[in-house]
Amino acid sequence: MKKAKFIQVILIIVGSSVSTMTFAQAHRGHGGGNGPVTPVQVGDVILNLGVGVGADYKGDDYNTGFGTKIAVEKALWQAGPGVITLGGEVGGSFSSGGYYGYDDYHSQTIVVAARAAWHYGWQVPGLDTYGGVSAGLGFHHYKYSNPDYSHSSVIPAPGAFVGASYFVTPNFGFNAEAGYDITSVQIGLVFKLM
Repeated sequence: MKKAKFIQVILIIVGSSVSTMTFAQAHRGHGGGNGPVTPVQVGDVILNLGVGVGADYKGDDYNTGFGTKIAVEKALWQAGPGVITLGGEVGGSFSSGGYYGYDDYHSQTIVVAARAAWHYGWQVPGLDTYGGVSAGLGFHHYKYSNPDYSHSSVIPAPGAFVGASYFVTPNFGFNAEAGYDITSVQIGLVFKLM
C-alpha cells in the first residue's frame, strides 16, 4: 500500500510541475518555434531514470512489486521519420508479501539487458515517443522463513516497451514508460547527454 501511495505522490508532483509551466517556459532553449521538432536525433545519447511498478518475473511478485530502471541509448540510424537507438539497461523488480501462507516472502530480480528502440517526435516540439525491445539476463532470488528457505537462479529477461519523453529544455525532461521490461509502468526523468 505504501508503494502505491509513493507512486501516486510522484505522479501528482510530475503532473503539477508540467501543467503549471507556460508554453514559453517549456520550450526555452529550443530556439522558439524554429528549434528541433524531434528531440532525439542521430548522434544523441539519452539517459532515462525511472521508478514504478516492477515486472512479474517467474510469477513470484506479490502485493504489486516496486521497480526501478536506468537506460542509456545512442541514436545511431535514421529510419523513416524517426531514429533507431541502441543501448543498455539495468534495474530491479522487488516485492514481498504473502505467498501460500508465508507472510515474510521476498522476491527480487536484478536485470542487465541490451535494448533497441525507434523514436519519433510527431512534429511537436519537445515530444519524443518510442517503442522497443530488450533482451538480457535476470538474477532472480526469493526467500522466506519458517521454514528458512531461499533460492537463486539466472533467468532469460526479454522485454517490450513503449514510452514518451517531454523535454522542457533541450537536455532535460520527464519520461513515462510501460510494457514488460524490468518495470511494468514507470515515471522518471530523461537527460540528453550529447
